[in-house]
Amino acid sequence: MPETQISNGFREPRMVVRKFLARPQREGVGATVRRSIGRFELKYFDPFLALDEFSVSAPAGFPDHPHRGFETVTYMLQGAVVHEDFEGHRGTIEAGDLQWMTAGRGIVHSEMPAPTGVQKGLQLWINLSSKNKMMEPRYQEVVSKDIAEATKDGMKVRIIAGEAMGKKSPIYTKTPTMYLDFTLAPGAHLQQPIPIKWNAFVYVLEGEGVFGNPKTPPTTAHHLLLLGSGSGDGLEAWNKSLKPLRFILVGGEPLGEPVAQLGPFVMNTQEEIDRTIEDYENYVNGFEKAKYWRSEALSF
Repeated sequence: MPETQISNGFREPRMVVRKFLARPQREGVGATVRRSIGRFELKYFDPFLALDEFSVSAPAGFPDHPHRGFETVTYMLQGAVVHEDFEGHRGTIEAGDLQWMTAGRGIVHSEMPAPTGVQKGLQLWINLSSKNKMMEPRYQEVVSKDIAEATKDGMKVRIIAGEAMGKKSPIYTKTPTMYLDFTLAPGAHLQQPIPIKWNAFVYVLEGEGVFGNPKTPPTTAHHLLLLGSGSGDGLEAWNKSLKPLRFILVGGEPLGEPVAQLGPFVMNTQEEIDRTIEDYENYVNGFEKAKYWRSEALSF
């Protein structure tokens, strides 16, 4: 039986193969996160190491801590978070803003909430290939008004990485990645291409939607949906409810490399993890400035 051609450039929609509810858990100092990737049911979804939907109010937060070997992508949904690191980089990530931080060979930083209200956002960890794990750290930051957006047929998309509806993000991704924030009005129907060899998932933020198969029950907020790989080359989604549906669609090219992880350190072998711990404890090989640095948040 011939495949049905879909108008938006893909032939076979991907089906949902696994579904998780991200339940609240404590993280950092007094913060609450809903972790969907990086927990015991789904330790790693190549190239994605973790996805947290966080909610934090001062004085809780994520004080001084290190990273090596991957990228962190912080996307604020509500409120603001103050970021600072041992290189002197400091700024405020506000609602709708994006920070794409490549930790590379080493970063020590803090992420603390604005002083009033509840601050909410998403943080995605993306693995780096072995050839990029020890690259120099860097930041790509985009304020909300500069994030590419497109609208069509009751749908709006904010393009964090990759492209959709003819618009592209300026973000350069070391590990090829797409990251799209969709809002569908009631009755809207989305068809979004995904590179066929990439792993991809959906995380629902608000409302309820039907994904992959129009006959399946709707999925509600805080659920992660893993999309099948190897055949389908796009996502179909429907908002059959009376309220807006908001979700992210994230995809990435698998690295196909071994993963050795100890908390915020992600390398390829246990020997590299051991070396990373030695580097951090001895303030060498990328962690030199950690010896005397303390964030302003810890200075009070």
